[in-house]
Amino acid sequence: MAQFTRIEVATAMKETGMIPLFFSNDLELSKNVLKACYDGGARLMEFTARGDFAHEVFAELTKYAIKELPGMIMGVGSVTDAAAASLYMQLGANFIVTPVFREDIAIACNRRKVLWSPGCGTLSEIARAEELGCEIVKLFPGEIYGPQFIKGVKGPCPWTNIMPTGGVSTERDNLKSWFDAGATCVGIGSQLISAEVLKNKDYAGLAQKVKETIATIADLRKK
Repeated sequence: MAQFTRIEVATAMKETGMIPLFFSNDLELSKNVLKACYDGGARLMEFTARGDFAHEVFAELTKYAIKELPGMIMGVGSVTDAAAASLYMQLGANFIVTPVFREDIAIACNRRKVLWSPGCGTLSEIARAEELGCEIVKLFPGEIYGPQFIKGVKGPCPWTNIMPTGGVSTERDNLKSWFDAGATCVGIGSQLISAEVLKNKDYAGLAQKVKETIATIADLRKK
């Protein structure tokens, strides 16, 4: 069962402005990455469950977060159907992120009052997602649509909250383009938790990178 309400999750997304995305079948590695992100100031983690037995890793990772990392909000990404969403919610997922827009997932998540962020690529999909209770829409793949898409949507629909994933890096100019366009928050995967970091087990470096990225986002929002 979720430890945080969907309003608490949405608020954390808006306040920190960034969600790290990560997946590994290695539980100990995953714990170290999660702890590094937490130490850097991240308060959400999207576990992109793309491998076999990913639910087993997520279950243990969530137990670890509850016990050792107070305030860390665990969610799951790459969810493609309501059955998977239900499974992960039973394992403690506080939010569900999907690459596509599916009404069956909306129903499953709303039934348990869990935040869900569907991948949308048209204004019609975004509008329908919001009609079904979506607080923050995922723009995916972000590099295909770009910041101008967000700016275009926010014109007629200023109430829409959008989280681009894909095409987002930790570079200041990249982040500036997204937040200037009106992004509510961003999802960052390998551009933050790189293969080099994992290979070298540079968890201190990862924590510092997370801290710097969150600080950059906060500074950009002041301007």
